[in-house]
Amino acid sequence: MATGTIVAICQFGGEFVTKDDGTMLYTDGEAHAVTISHDMLYDDLKSEIASMFNMDSSTMCIKYFLPINKRTLITVSSDKDLERMIDFHVDSLTIDIYVSNKTENRTTRSIAADSGTSIVDTAAADHSCRSKRPNTTNRMTTRSLKARTSIADSSPPTTIGKRGTTSVVDSSTRKNATSKTSENVKQNRSRAAEKTVIRVVLDDSVAPVAITPTIDNNTQERMILDNIDEANEANLQVGISLDTADDIGSQLTTNHFDTCITDVGQEFENVRAFRDELCKYAFAKGFSFKYIKNEKLRVTVKCISEDCPWRLHASRSTRKQKFIVKKINNVHTCGAQSSEDTHRRARKLWLAGTVRKQVFDNPDCRPRDIARNVYEEFGVHLSYSQAWTAKEIAQKEIHMLQEEACNQLPWLCEQIMGANPGSVATLATSVDAKFRRCFISFYASLHGFENGCRPLIFLDKICLTVNNFWKLLVAASVDGENEIFPVAFAIVEEETPDSWHWFLLQLKYAITSQRVTIVSSRQKGLDECVPQVFEDCYHGYSLLHLIEDFKAVLKKGPWSDQQKGSMVDSLKGAALAYLVEDFNSYIEKINDISKDVGKWVMSTKPDSWSNALFRGGRYDHFSSDIINSLSDWITIKDESSAVEIMNALLVKMMDMIDSRQQASSTWEDTLTPSMEKRLQKEMTRARSLNVICSTETVFEVRCSTVNVVDIGNWECTCKRWQISGLPCMHAIAVFDRIGRSVYDYCSKYLTRESYAVTYSTPIRPIPDFNLMKFIIPSSSYPPPSNRPPERPRRKRINPYKTSTRPLRCSRCRVVGHNKATCDVHL
Repeated sequence: MATGTIVAICQFGGEFVTKDDGTMLYTDGEAHAVTISHDMLYDDLKSEIASMFNMDSSTMCIKYFLPINKRTLITVSSDKDLERMIDFHVDSLTIDIYVSNKTENRTTRSIAADSGTSIVDTAAADHSCRSKRPNTTNRMTTRSLKARTSIADSSPPTTIGKRGTTSVVDSSTRKNATSKTSENVKQNRSRAAEKTVIRVVLDDSVAPVAITPTIDNNTQERMILDNIDEANEANLQVGISLDTADDIGSQLTTNHFDTCITDVGQEFENVRAFRDELCKYAFAKGFSFKYIKNEKLRVTVKCISEDCPWRLHASRSTRKQKFIVKKINNVHTCGAQSSEDTHRRARKLWLAGTVRKQVFDNPDCRPRDIARNVYEEFGVHLSYSQAWTAKEIAQKEIHMLQEEACNQLPWLCEQIMGANPGSVATLATSVDAKFRRCFISFYASLHGFENGCRPLIFLDKICLTVNNFWKLLVAASVDGENEIFPVAFAIVEEETPDSWHWFLLQLKYAITSQRVTIVSSRQKGLDECVPQVFEDCYHGYSLLHLIEDFKAVLKKGPWSDQQKGSMVDSLKGAALAYLVEDFNSYIEKINDISKDVGKWVMSTKPDSWSNALFRGGRYDHFSSDIINSLSDWITIKDESSAVEIMNALLVKMMDMIDSRQQASSTWEDTLTPSMEKRLQKEMTRARSLNVICSTETVFEVRCSTVNVVDIGNWECTCKRWQISGLPCMHAIAVFDRIGRSVYDYCSKYLTRESYAVTYSTPIRPIPDFNLMKFIIPSSSYPPPSNRPPERPRRKRINPYKTSTRPLRCSRCRVVGHNKATCDVHL
């Protein structure tokens, strides 16, 4: 056999059998052998296999196992995938290839189902038998999680395809993205409409995240809240003592709770629902109770009066999967139903569940507002401290739901990719499988930027109002009307040089190889990250951020306010000056006041922020603060979770593209309205200029100054034409002299046609977003919990002091402080 070739055993017509250890075995069917090598193309392999099995190559799906992993099937869908497959088996003589027909519209996702063939699960019967025992479900879930974690640990990062297939993402390819993306993206973009990519990118050596089953929204929320109940209600008698019955208000407010508990056999969805209904029933009947047994599988309660025989027992039914009332003695001898001074009691967690929606909708609601709403709805009086406690517990529950909402991110990315083929979505996790970052760039944004916008990108973050878990990073451009055009978004755990570097890597993967100009601040490591990732691009500093840094320097000096204002104006003039002579003039004005300040200005790399020295094209845009206009896109309610933030951005992008597309359909001029207006002003100023012809393409234009216009290179010595993209008044005077149209010399990015192309591709919504699926287990994608920047001052560690138990906050569960000094926003 020739060197570099492998014998591929092609199998077709059989089925996969899943063993007890999770590995898969292919049985039955027929097999043929074929020789493959590095020179073979993917289409040639498909044609040869199609002729072997007499099948259609267009519907063919080719998969294989990694040498050390018999659980996950890897899909071959391109020449690069075929080359990787050969590299993975370079030490093997043969490789097993499994051929099947593609299947459409898969509604369930699992590793075995994604193979595209039938599956026989030999452990199904055993699982169904063991699931009848109460605690088996949790054990099976844990075992399944461990198995899938081991799968992920032993395999490279995976790419989830449009139809649920899985292909390998080579880590070396990802690391070399900065140098090889240019060629790859050109090829991939031509097939953008045919494939959809969700990349699960792991930081360094982090294990990939396994695909897991899904459950519906309501079930997931109940599971979360049940866990809260189990953790907080152990040995809890009854929560909050309320005022006497004569202070409670009208009996009419609780009459509809009389039938919450009826008789033996009454069913409830789960133990939490039973506890809530029991509380309401006690409100209506006017008695208090205490727990004898309070567990997740069984609850026994009795009247708080020792001599009263009222007692109730309920437990979970394995057959019906419901919580059922098994025994009840519905007789009170304590006079609860007639007494007017009976104390009513409400559980803390029940109150928290009651006010949770109010706290979720309005995080700044006051305890007195909560007490008023509870009284109006349930007729129950709450003191200020009781309402405060209920709000605090509700905030903790919302915090837990916030963590669980991260489990929706893989589902969200998959839905975005399915609805908008060609988009890019990336999830990054840490070593402990916690979600850290999510990058999304819609195909409509990529298409509009590459074909209609100027090659100009602004980088900045959007400040969230109440959500301290995430930082939202944005890359945006400007359209022909100088309006913001978002290109990509990312949710990260913190704005750090590392997170910006990761964001820039994903951005470079998404956009094409055209040379762009990037405008950003110098902070958070961007002055180093941008040149490292975009080596062949231009990096300009944001003038607004530079002025803020400049003012901070001036505050430390002894200068008067007038001198400080003069130096700030000189810095602005130096940045906006088109000519080097004008730039030097403004710098001299600063040096006249302070030589040290002048040195500081020159140390900030003026060639990155001055028009006269900057080599890239900023098109008269100097600051990245244009991104601040996107902060209005996300309301406080939309900040509830990472998924809600991304969905809010999707909805706003849809509305923006649709409205601007409709507006541009009524335009008739060659340029966009704002550019046409600017051009008309330049035309008016050009009428008084004197033009002298030097050559066929070079002209001398005289007014108060003398400028040279080269229409062959689209240049003028005033530099306004080169920087803005619109002909300056000197160039327009030349065009009037030689009888040429000025519109033929305008930048294509400023025309009506380019504007229409920018918004030609719509963004399609996510179907059934309100019915989104949760991915379990709950530990897959919890967000990192970071404290705010203002941390307690560090103390020197005494090496001779014996180790003690660390102080842990009972409110946020973070080590290092207590509840009294906790400032975490829950």
